[in-house]
Amino acid sequence: MRASVHAGRRAVVIGGGLGGLGVAVRLAASGWRVRVCEQGPRLGGKMNAFERGGFRFDTGPSLITMPWVFEELFEAAGSSLHEHVRLTQVRPLADYVFDDGTRFAYTTSLPEWLKAVRQLEPRDCEGFLKFMRLGARLFALSRETFLRRAPASPPDLRSLKALRHLPLRRAWGNYHSTVAAHFRSPHLRRMFDRYPTYVGSSPYRTPATLAVIPYIEYAYGGWHVEGGLYRIVESLAGLARGLGVTLHTSARVKAIEHENRRVRGVRLADGTGIAADVVVMNGDAALTDELLGGLSGNGHGMGAQSERSLSGFVLLLGVKRRIEGLRHHTVYFSEDYRAEFSQLFDERRFPDDPTVYVCAPSRTDASTAPEGCETLFVMANAPAAAAPWDERQTDEAKARVFERLSKGGFPDVESDTVVSDVWTPGRFARDYLSPGGAIYGTHSHGWRRAFLRPPNRHPRVGGLYQVGGSIHPGGGTPTVLLSAQITTDLIGRHER
Repeated sequence: MRASVHAGRRAVVIGGGLGGLGVAVRLAASGWRVRVCEQGPRLGGKMNAFERGGFRFDTGPSLITMPWVFEELFEAAGSSLHEHVRLTQVRPLADYVFDDGTRFAYTTSLPEWLKAVRQLEPRDCEGFLKFMRLGARLFALSRETFLRRAPASPPDLRSLKALRHLPLRRAWGNYHSTVAAHFRSPHLRRMFDRYPTYVGSSPYRTPATLAVIPYIEYAYGGWHVEGGLYRIVESLAGLARGLGVTLHTSARVKAIEHENRRVRGVRLADGTGIAADVVVMNGDAALTDELLGGLSGNGHGMGAQSERSLSGFVLLLGVKRRIEGLRHHTVYFSEDYRAEFSQLFDERRFPDDPTVYVCAPSRTDASTAPEGCETLFVMANAPAAAAPWDERQTDEAKARVFERLSKGGFPDVESDTVVSDVWTPGRFARDYLSPGGAIYGTHSHGWRRAFLRPPNRHPRVGGLYQVGGSIHPGGGTPTVLLSAQITTDLIGRHER
């Protein structure tokens, strides 16, 4: 897009999360006058931070993948990612700990990883390579289609050429069944079954095309940002201001104003009206129709509890000692994974025996904790709740988390914990305006939910666009930035 085409036109972005900042930067770089209205006290949305006593926590994503997506955004603003943040590849990717005492490191060093696989099940070496080849074909296909374009866009030459990568086998069934077809080891099956949780979903109900997620992580690595991932938000905010974007915090939008099926601007909770030629909604898609005054358009049953993605139960712990042998990422699996997901999605309750993820960025980045201390992000999947948790539920969830950690050999850190902060689904819902605390909007169960998410361009209101993890192409930090690129391209095409 050329700046002269859009010079002086006004855009309001509702929500200052990663997707909203991505759209704001791209629009401002092409000549739009942009204002961002963030309802919270600080920018970033779910990609946020908490600091206390010298401990610095990321409260949302704990690693990034596909770093070139971030690089492309900074380049669009006339800058460079590496001028603002320093990336460190996390090696190994993670430790995995199982209920039967089995433990191994998942590494992107192929010789080391195949050696570990042979110790579990020698025949699975070939299964792993086949699984990666499947993921590679899916990625080559989706990179030029699903991840680059709005679903309703007519195909272009790039997307048509990408069809040569279309997998013919194992890509179109159930994700868990495809994993089971490639691996005999129950431990490897469990490890790869975890990946659909990256988009808040169950491996037993998602399509096999989600095999692209473990491929991307293995092929391109997982990366930590020195000082915490929130440094990316801070850098994007600086770029946005440099491009003339006005950033408002504690500015909650109560209505998207429209006339004759065309947006006219937004109205804030304090009654302030902001006129705009284009409005971009960077929030849960379930809220778009509400801000329009009930004018339907998104569909997809976004408000239904049964359609919501997973939420989380998170403990942020600052520990006044080092924990020897702990990796940057460690996963402590429950005894019965299938039962865990049945409780999460069928019974809509916190599992009796949760799988627990521990991120210790201080193992890689000393700046996140005082000297001799550890910064710990501890998370278990939780259902998106219909009502806020009470104190009893929070205490029970905490006890179950620590019971699982103890069974996995994690030391008792209670007496050494000097900073503690708890996030429940109710807090996610309150702080981020996410229905039930759902982190990714809807789950990705079935083809329709996985691939027909609410569109980037609103189907019934002109000048209204959407971006973020609940919008096409879905959740995850790089995918949200791809959503921002798709949305910006649509604005450039339809708002001349």
